[in-house]
Amino acid sequence: MRRILLAFMSVLAAVVMLFGYRTSNPNPASAATATLAAGTSGGGSTTGTTTSTTPASPQPSTSSSTATRTVTKTVTGQTVQTRWGPVQVQLTLASKKITAVTVLQSPSGNGRDIEINSAALPVLKQETLQAQNAKIDSVSGATYTSNGYVTSLQSALVQAGL
Repeated sequence: MRRILLAFMSVLAAVVMLFGYRTSNPNPASAATATLAAGTSGGGSTTGTTTSTTPASPQPSTSSSTATRTVTKTVTGQTVQTRWGPVQVQLTLASKKITAVTVLQSPSGNGRDIEINSAALPVLKQETLQAQNAKIDSVSGATYTSNGYVTSLQSALVQAGL
């Protein structure tokens, strides 16, 4: 009887420890600091620059100059709080086409978060540049980051009017 009771208590202790184990430790203090450092409070900002280019070949002085204008716009999506930390995306657009994606914030509470996101974020960026919209697949193993990325991306696209 004593052995059964000892075995039962050991199994019970192991189950309690298993359910109490956390695989990642999100740090709310660092998330708040990262949000303040980015200078946003959940909203986004838009900045724009205009670049003018002219053809490389010289134009005769009698014809009118045909300069093309490329409008470059930078749009910052909202900060999305995920289970493991904040995610925020910034887009660079040229003539309503996404030319670059910058991830301003991503979960980085521990080494595992950094490892997961260093593999997942380049894939998400590449898919965004190919799709030119927010209809991209999640990265397996980085579901929370993927969902936060897509939400921030969508808010940036809405701000850009796309």
